[in-house]
Amino acid sequence: MTISYSDLKKGTVIELDNEPWQVVDWQHNRMQQRAPVLTLKLRNLKTGRSMERNMPGNHRLTLAEVDSRQSQYIYNDSDHFYFMDLTNFEQYPLDASQVGTAIQFIKEQDQVELILYNGSPISIELPTFVELVVTDTPPPIKGNTAQGSTKPADLETGLKVNVPFFINPGDSIRVDTRTGEYLERVG
Repeated sequence: MTISYSDLKKGTVIELDNEPWQVVDWQHNRMQQRAPVLTLKLRNLKTGRSMERNMPGNHRLTLAEVDSRQSQYIYNDSDHFYFMDLTNFEQYPLDASQVGTAIQFIKEQDQVELILYNGSPISIELPTFVELVVTDTPPPIKGNTAQGSTKPADLETGLKVNVPFFINPGDSIRVDTRTGEYLERVG
């Protein structure tokens, strides 16, 4: 199915060069005595790579056949990470390059969106925030309570973040998956 720029929205997945690209931002410019130009900021769903591309303003775009399914991370072996579709219980293996750094934010039994392109899994979409347990962090130093001060902490998934001094091992914290930063202590 093809669409024109007027049907384009942020988050739409289009197909360019036989690859699925998600529209991050777009702009349609018309200048006097010139052909209109469509400027797209895109993110490749297979590789995570971003790019900007200019096209003729009247260019028709092809929608990619992408399906998003609620799934659960169940386990990993030496080569693959396995996710189970929660509607039909089918298991999908993804290799480390497909999962990327997202594995630092999830633990077994966590739910994520599995992205399928032409029926094959290509990547996962994380929730915006995750709750993880602090496994190791240095104790606070007495008198070092300046507001905004932080210390390093190791989380249960292997992720390292900076946390405020009042956070101790065993505390649950909320982390933003887009930036990898500490947000707040929970529970």
